[in-house]
Amino acid sequence: MNSSVPVRRLGLVEYEPTFRAMQRFTDARDAASPDEIWLLEHPPVFTLGMNASREHLLAPGTIPVVEVDRGGQVTYHGPGQLVLYPLFDLRRLGIGIRELVVALEDAVIAYAARFGIAANGDRAAPGVYVNGAKLASVGLRVRRGASYHGLSLNVAMDLEPFRRINVCGHPGLAVTQLRDLGAPASVAKAGEAVAGALLEKFGFQPDYSAISTSSQAVSSR
Repeated sequence: MNSSVPVRRLGLVEYEPTFRAMQRFTDARDAASPDEIWLLEHPPVFTLGMNASREHLLAPGTIPVVEVDRGGQVTYHGPGQLVLYPLFDLRRLGIGIRELVVALEDAVIAYAARFGIAANGDRAAPGVYVNGAKLASVGLRVRRGASYHGLSLNVAMDLEPFRRINVCGHPGLAVTQLRDLGAPASVAKAGEAVAGALLEKFGFQPDYSAISTSSQAVSSR
């Protein structure tokens, strides 16, 4: 097995084409296919998990709503939020979905700790929290033994759209972001750090030689 994993920086890309590209990537891979991490941001969009109730979608307004095949309820993506998609062969790694969820949470917790921010996970409600406010959300799908979807970390964004939903299905749940907690307002730096910590957990190094900086990386997959 290779000791490095390609990390692709896709920039600001529309949600639905990226979602379909993840599905195609997962369906086309075999036991020898390398894993990848995609780092990106999305234009404003609400996404509903497979078992999500539309009652948690309070006032979407003009922001698109997309139904997807991940777990979890409703969440919001927008510019200034780090989105990290781990496209991993879980069978090859010898882990289950819960272990990947915890590894994603731990990578965010470690990054926040660099800036003196005490964050924690929650077994009952996956994600990362600071003083009860949600800093990062986790929602995954495993198909053919491989993962897609992943993590969204609020870095430096407009948090107003979160007030239009019951965040992750929890009425009144507050959200927060790194900028407001005194951490750097850099999606790129957060992406490098969180991806690096996630890969280190499984004994890998990030390979940035395959970095993509254009939305063409998604549309061509």
